[in-house]
This record gives sequence, structure tokens and C-alpha cells, in this order.
Amino acid sequence: MEYQPVVVQSHSRPSTSKHNPESRHWRQFKQPVFIKEYAPITSIHFSPSKPHRYAVTAATRVQIYAPRTQKITKTISRFKDVARSGTIRQDGKLVVAGDDSGLVQVFDINSRAILRTLDSHKQPVHVTKFSTLSPTQVLSCSDDTTVKIWDVPSQSSISTFVGHTDYVRSGQISTTNPHYVLTGSYDSTVRLFDSRSGRCEMVMGESSTKNAPVEQVLLFPSGTVALSSAGPIIKVWDLVSGGRCIRAVSNHQKTVTALTFDANAGRLLTGSLDQMVKVYDVSTYKVVHTMRYPAPILCLAISPDETHIAAGMSDGTLSVRRRHVKLAEATVADQLRSSTFESFLGATHPGLGEGILRAKNQSKPLGSIDELRIESRRTKRLRDYDRLLKSFKYSAALDSVLRKYAHDCPQQVPPATTFSVIQELMHRDGLRTALSGRDDVLLEPVLRLLVKYVTDPRFGEMVCHVASIAIEMYSSILGQSPLIDTLFSRLQKKVAAELRFQKELVKAKGALAMILSSSVLNKT
Repeated sequence: MEYQPVVVQSHSRPSTSKHNPESRHWRQFKQPVFIKEYAPITSIHFSPSKPHRYAVTAATRVQIYAPRTQKITKTISRFKDVARSGTIRQDGKLVVAGDDSGLVQVFDINSRAILRTLDSHKQPVHVTKFSTLSPTQVLSCSDDTTVKIWDVPSQSSISTFVGHTDYVRSGQISTTNPHYVLTGSYDSTVRLFDSRSGRCEMVMGESSTKNAPVEQVLLFPSGTVALSSAGPIIKVWDLVSGGRCIRAVSNHQKTVTALTFDANAGRLLTGSLDQMVKVYDVSTYKVVHTMRYPAPILCLAISPDETHIAAGMSDGTLSVRRRHVKLAEATVADQLRSSTFESFLGATHPGLGEGILRAKNQSKPLGSIDELRIESRRTKRLRDYDRLLKSFKYSAALDSVLRKYAHDCPQQVPPATTFSVIQELMHRDGLRTALSGRDDVLLEPVLRLLVKYVTDPRFGEMVCHVASIAIEMYSSILGQSPLIDTLFSRLQKKVAAELRFQKELVKAKGALAMILSSSVLNKT
């Protein structure tokens, strides 16, 4: 009969790690690079097209950074006043930005030449964005309480929206309908405008001096739900039901100044003046991760490929956290671009998430289809303890899994394996044989194992069984080795402490039972 290897029992155990998979993902954004500017950073925007360069707006200039090197590749400084909201178009060729003089300018990102100057606002323009569905249109929101949509080729205003009574500091064109514009103002309201009618179709919130000003607005990609931040509170608005507030969350201590989605809009990232960035699960709006920064945050952005998180702070610090993408997460396009003329010849393309495997001088077997091919299976190599158990060397098998419990020996064998071997020895009725005939050097790792796991609920019963045999066999030699006497004393103290703890648990259980029973009687 063929020898059956020892089956290592798996035990359910509460995770000792305080980081769940979600938190571990966001913790991959590490080793932040800090870049110091001489003025507060008011805007960061990643280019939607590769290589996802990002525009950083601070003082009187917009700087374009390379994501790989974090170095400045272009600097646009042709502004008359403080620049605002530098944004890159979908194709990555144009940049639009406003300034505190009321000008809106469109630049060529490579030559940095001014292509268009849109001059109509009378006060600072804090929001400039390209329309996703109509790349030749630009949205601008100004402190003069107006919102405009511009036609870039004709350099003229298509629509002008009025309705806000205070500064308009946030706005966005819908990604599903180019006629819808969502804006947030310091009059504490969020408004939805329609460029076809030129009117405000929906008002969310109440205009009051008691309410906090709206700092940021954000539309879901579906265009049916909107988010707004006013003070430390983030509100969720259902646009389908007429702008009803369906959720309000407040996890920040100070004003929320930045809202952004990850690539799939499954997570919401918020930045605040309390120096914290929080990540929300949009299905429950619960915080799944928190990142701390050294200064109040004014703007926040995440790259479309989710490899960079950039945050701009009030002290002029730009923080860029980078995540190294594993090969399994690379896209098919990246894989084809990076390698492979062979894949095109074979007309076989890897699926999403699958790497490209290159064989080393392997040729396909030749032969007839009707041939019978017999596969040779390699014999699985036995582990040391299985090999010793197969030879009925019980004492040596036990020693092979007790190495980690010897003095000054690095950990090698997990406890589940050790106790699985002990259980196998018990089934073979060889545990006494394995424990007998030991001196103080060989008995030490056995006692250290018992001391360490006597209170572990996974192995407690087995530890008691082994301890009873060891005490029975070696009680006559107590007093001959100070080390063995110390280990037996530690085992006794640990068992006594566990018994006291169990008694306290029984008392607490009885007290809880009395409280619960009395509450049931009061209800009846």
C-alpha cells in the first residue's frame, strides 16, 4: 500500500492584520514625492490620454509634469494674474486655464502658444474645463456669479447661465449629455443648467447665510447622481428624482475641498483642510481607507490608470504617491505594445489580466492525431517528516517539526504542520515512543511548544494531551536541569492564568445572562 502523506489541518483563526484588502490596495501608493512650489497649489488635472501627464496650477503658472520622472516638461506662465484650474483636453494636446483677471486662455501644450483668449468675465475665473463629448467647447465659472460655455474655434460664448447669487467656484459638464452643466456656488446651492433652454432646471440646497458655501461638485459617469461638498459635509443628490438629497456623510473635521473618483467610479476620494484624504466605497459611503498629509489639502487627483495620486496643499507642497502596477494588471494593449511580434504571427492575443508566456526552445510534439500519448507523472517528493514517518522513525519525525522551537533557531515549520504530525503520531500510537528517551536538549523544544500554544484554542486540547504524557514520563527528573524546571514552571503559571481568565469569563457570562433575563421580564 502506498504511503499517504500527513494532511496538514487548516484552522480558522481571526486575522491579526489590521489591513483589509481594500486598505492594502491603497497602501500600495507609497513613497510620496514632495515638490515644493512658492504658492498654494489650487488645481491638479491628469491628462485622460497616455502617458497621463498632469497639469499643476500654482501662482501665475501652469506646469506640466511627466508621471514617470515627476519632472517638469512644460511651463505655461503667460498669465496677467494668478492662474486657476489648468485642465488638459481629452487628446492631451490643449490646455485651458483661467486667471484672477477674468481671462480664459487656451494653450497648445507642446509649443505653449496662446491659441484662444476668451474675455468676457469681469471677475476671477476659478473653473475652466473642456467638454468630454464636445472637445471644442469649454466651461468657465466665475466669481461674477455667471457660468459660460465657450466655442473655442469661434472664440465666442454659446451659453451664459445666471441664477447663482455668489461666487461660482465649482462646475462640470455632464459626461453623458453635453447640454447639462452642474455648478456649485458660495450661495450654498447646487444648480443644474441646460444649454438648450439656457435656464436652471434644478436647484439643490437652500441659499442661506447659515449654510456653508459649496466648495466642490462632482457628477457620476452615469449622469444621474451628483455629489457636493459644503463645509465638512458631503451630500449625494439624486437628479432623476428631482434633486433629492439621498445621503449626507461627514467624516472630515474641516472643509472638504476636493472630490474625485477612481478610474471605475467605484471609490470616491475626498481631500480636506484637516490634512486628510479619505476613500469611500460609493455603494455604502463608508470610509475604507485614510491617508494623512503634512498640510491642508486644496486639490486632489488620481491618474486614469490608477498609478498616481497627486495632492496639492496650501503651503505650496505637491505630493505624488505612486503605485507599481503588477504584470497581471497590465492591459492587453500594453502587452502587445511591449513585446510581441510573435503574438501577431500566431494571431493569439492574451486575455485581460493574463501575461504573455514565452516558451524557452519548446517545440510542439509531432505525430498522428490517432496516436495514443502516455503522460508521465512526476512522483511528488515527500517532506522530511513524511519520509521519517514512512520509516517509522517517530522521534526523528517529531524533531524535524520542532526545530523552530529550539533555542536560537529561526522559524521554519508552521504550528499547524507541527500539530498535524503530533496528531498522526497519536493515531499511530507512537507519541510515547517519540517523546521517550530525551535529554534536556531534546526535551526543551517540546516544552517550548507546549508553553507557547497551551492557551491557543486551535491546539489547546492536543497540548494538554502531550503535556500530560511529558509530565508523566519526566516528573522523576525534575530538579536535575534548571532550564527544564523553568519551562515546567512557566507552563504551570500559564495554565493557572488561563484558568483564572476562564473563571472571569464564566462570571461575565452569568452577569450578562441575568441582565438579559431581567430585560425580557420587564418587557413582558
